[in-house]
Amino acid sequence: MGRRATWIPHGLVAGAIAAQVVVRALLPPPTVATEPVPPAPASAWLRAASLGEPEVLSRMLMLHVQTFDQGHRWRTLDYTALAAWLDRALDLDPRAQAPLLAAADVYGAVHDPARVRIMLDWIERRFSEDPARRWPWLAHAALLARHRLHDPGLALRYAQALRRHATGPQVPPWVRQLEPVLVLASERDATRIVAGGLLATGQVRDAAQLQSLERRLRRTEHPCTEHPISTTSEPLP
Repeated sequence: MGRRATWIPHGLVAGAIAAQVVVRALLPPPTVATEPVPPAPASAWLRAASLGEPEVLSRMLMLHVQTFDQGHRWRTLDYTALAAWLDRALDLDPRAQAPLLAAADVYGAVHDPARVRIMLDWIERRFSEDPARRWPWLAHAALLARHRLHDPGLALRYAQALRRHATGPQVPPWVRQLEPVLVLASERDATRIVAGGLLATGQVRDAAQLQSLERRLRRTEHPCTEHPISTTSEPLP
């Protein structure tokens, strides 16, 4: 009797543990909480507030945007609201590189496919307004789509947009030949082609982006130590 009385509680405990395992397996995975981002001001209000210096206000907006991710919480930010802030900064200064750099190399490098897609969609939309100047960012987006999202269809769509629309004389020929690179090349080789091509052509003059490309090229030489696509942030210009 004593032996049986000892066995029953152990059986109940084991059954309870098994039940918890089953219940947890059936429940959906926990979702990452979204950190709120304040609504972006209206474009008309910002332009009036710039007092004739929209480029200066654009840079100030980008500095303000960086305060949203204090503590490296990019993966929890509301990316739809974040994209609206990037829109405002780029609308104020259409020649600015910082909003596109942030979308591609900071917010687009998080390990969250849904948020990455928001940034890539934003880059594609803004590329269409000025392909001759913004092609480097869509080329970067194609790399992220192919090797971060593992979505070759999306990567080829970006490559086709580059081939059709990035036709200005300042756009190097390799940009319009990106499709076979994305299909056949490894991440290491594709990154080397894109980053190396940008550096070689001198199309990139922004110091922050130059540093980012140089880091990426160094990582292709030591692929076992770091991921070739940056996942860290530095102050934007």
